[in-house]
Amino acid sequence: MKKEMPVTVKRAIELLGLFVLGSIIAAGNTIIMPLLMAFFFSLVLLPVFRFFRKIKVPEVIAVFLPILLLTIVAILLIWLFSSQVSALLDDFPKIQRTVAKHLDDLSVWISRSFGYSPAEQVKFINTQSQKLFSSLGGVLSGAVGSLSGIIIFLGLLPIYIFFIMLYRNLFIRFTLMWFPKEQHLQVEAVIRQTEVMVKSYLIGLLIQITYIIILLGGGLWLFGIQNALLIGIIFAFLNLIPYLGALIGNILGVLLTLAASDSLADVLIVLATITVVQFLDNNILMPRIVGSQVRINPLVSIVGIIAGGAMAGLSGMFLAMPLLSILKLVFDHTENYKQWGVLLGDSRPSKSRQQV
Repeated sequence: MKKEMPVTVKRAIELLGLFVLGSIIAAGNTIIMPLLMAFFFSLVLLPVFRFFRKIKVPEVIAVFLPILLLTIVAILLIWLFSSQVSALLDDFPKIQRTVAKHLDDLSVWISRSFGYSPAEQVKFINTQSQKLFSSLGGVLSGAVGSLSGIIIFLGLLPIYIFFIMLYRNLFIRFTLMWFPKEQHLQVEAVIRQTEVMVKSYLIGLLIQITYIIILLGGGLWLFGIQNALLIGIIFAFLNLIPYLGALIGNILGVLLTLAASDSLADVLIVLATITVVQFLDNNILMPRIVGSQVRINPLVSIVGIIAGGAMAGLSGMFLAMPLLSILKLVFDHTENYKQWGVLLGDSRPSKSRQQV
């Protein structure tokens, strides 16, 4: 019946299906996002699991050991970040004086450029502060809710990973049962390609985090920039969110530098170092690490990241790219949806019409 439908009706049904899927993710993100995150991490941990099975480790223990290693790595990263934040807080009196000096300079510049006296500026700030404090209760309650959600998320994640890895063959069989037997080989090929692609992407991100922290943090440390390692850590993790994360990382790097230094030259050093590291990352290092995996065009990437953030917050923004890559892989292997795969891809044909 679908072949007899007009093309416009088919596309409308497909768009409606995407809308319904997005609505389901937005409504049930507290359940769905930990499962998706666990699915991706389980793919990354599969080679470690297979290694333990190869040396005759019992299956349950072979599933548990990779999760234990992942937990240890996560704890080390949290410890490294918290130690840098603690060092930043130790310098709080100096930061307070530096920020006050920058604010005084800014006040003088505003007074000279726009004619607003310091008294008018103070009045404006007081008015805005009252508005801010009036809504602070709602913000704090939302933060407490977000914190509890993060704790639940992190608590469920290793449990989900354990059972997804333990029952991996059951999930594959469940997927195959949706297709006729003559298509099983093609479906298995797509599953294998998805595993390779996701592993390459996520392992590449882990390597990317490591070398950005070393290059950016080490480079800023050589220039004598305070909080160099903290800037490197923050930028490395924000850079996991394509396009938008790097912009936010630049802003936070500048703010941390302004809070610790009186010199604008230090800000220029931070921006120049971030630019050099980004150039190396985007054009030399990351393409060699990830290789020729499925690529998504920038427009779809940005829209997907914003949509993921709107539906599921930070976890949605982080998972947007691998999910889009999986969708493109599925579309490319499905005759009825190949046009969607073309739309998601980053190839730029020289002509709009297909050559026959």
